Amino acid sequence: MRAVAAAALCSGFLFGYDTAVINGANRYLAAHFALAPLQEGMAGASAILGCIPGAMFAGFLSDRLGRRKVLFVCAFLYALSGLMSALPRTFSEFLAARFISGLGIGASSMICPVYVAELSPKAWRGRLGSLFQFGIVVGIFLTLFINARIQALGDDAWNANVGWRWMLGAEVFPALVLLGVLFFARESPRWLVQAGRETEARQVLESIGDADFAQLEIEAIQSVLREETGRFRELFGSRFRRPFVIALGLMAFSQFSGINAIMYYSTKIFTSSGAGVKDSFAASTLIGLVNLLFTLVAVALVDKAGRRPLLLIGVAVQAVTLALCGWMFHAGAHGVPLLMAVLCFIAAFAMALGPIPWILSSEVFPNRVRGRAMSAATFVIWASCYLVAQTFPMMNDNPKIGPAITFWIYAAFSAAAFLFVLAIVPETKGRSLEEIEKSWNSPSRD
Repeated sequence: MRAVAAAALCSGFLFGYDTAVINGANRYLAAHFALAPLQEGMAGASAILGCIPGAMFAGFLSDRLGRRKVLFVCAFLYALSGLMSALPRTFSEFLAARFISGLGIGASSMICPVYVAELSPKAWRGRLGSLFQFGIVVGIFLTLFINARIQALGDDAWNANVGWRWMLGAEVFPALVLLGVLFFARESPRWLVQAGRETEARQVLESIGDADFAQLEIEAIQSVLREETGRFRELFGSRFRRPFVIALGLMAFSQFSGINAIMYYSTKIFTSSGAGVKDSFAASTLIGLVNLLFTLVAVALVDKAGRRPLLLIGVAVQAVTLALCGWMFHAGAHGVPLLMAVLCFIAAFAMALGPIPWILSSEVFPNRVRGRAMSAATFVIWASCYLVAQTFPMMNDNPKIGPAITFWIYAAFSAAAFLFVLAIVPETKGRSLEEIEKSWNSPSRD
């Protein structure tokens, strides 16, 4: 299980590093290639555009080749992208390198939660699944310091020629760590049984528990497999429509609550509220710290308190704090009160709607289509992320909308998320993947 935990952390760290590193490099990148504003936007969005096909095709490949093999491919893509991003001769070569990085992010964000869920004992599945999100926030947080350290090595001219290359190229090192970890990790026993490799699956399960545990797990997996068709269209049938709606709904709500509007544009938000650039950067760093600390809260509580209570508390707090942010912009009440409201939102998101959609999505799907179904869920989150990232500046700067109405829109989505969780999201704490799957046939599903 140590190798599984390490793989989750490393995959999440690379996800977070790659997402955040462009924020430190973009200023010097723009100077080096003499980029126009439209091209600067392309530099930031190119990785997100790679995430969408990465997520779409990874599920099919993982169902055919296995989860571990595709994670190897992701680690290779991260390393290749880091190297190519550090050595581009033209802006087009840089965009290609970032697109490759996006393929790795999209694929690993889909596969890693599935891989962890399928290898984790039910009592530990929530905590181990949260490690992926924890790795993301650690990667984002540490990237601020890595970029700052590199920037301090020279003046603006040095950074415009060399510094940004080291910021992006440093990704190669954690990618190599992930490759090393995967050599010690095992393949998913559920995928092995599905592929007819029962002996290997038994060895993996016996390394987690004992022989009796392995036998019971294999029998449960085989029982479920006999009932499945393994076709993607099965997810649209009456039996699995509910888990499909749950996964896609939670992924969409996690983005439409506005989390990445704050993560990508926090300096712009605080600057527009009247704060200085230096104070805005400090506030953005504090957001990263709170995000990290409250993800630890989720890791500690998700298998004790459960998924559903954390979601209900988290989205309720999100709705209130986002509404307060909107009111403060409307009333002109900025400064410390606005910062505290934003930090409360970040804390609520980090302990609930940040990690739990990934955990639940990896739990609720049938085994033989889990990879493809997670591809659909991951496609939704990346498409939603791109939509929020593109629309926030337009809404925030539009005099008819502005920051107040923008935050009220995000508050409305959080309120809708509360009703969504209350209505159809069940508790999965302490239940095996096979028990969760069979529960969709039961009249009482909570």
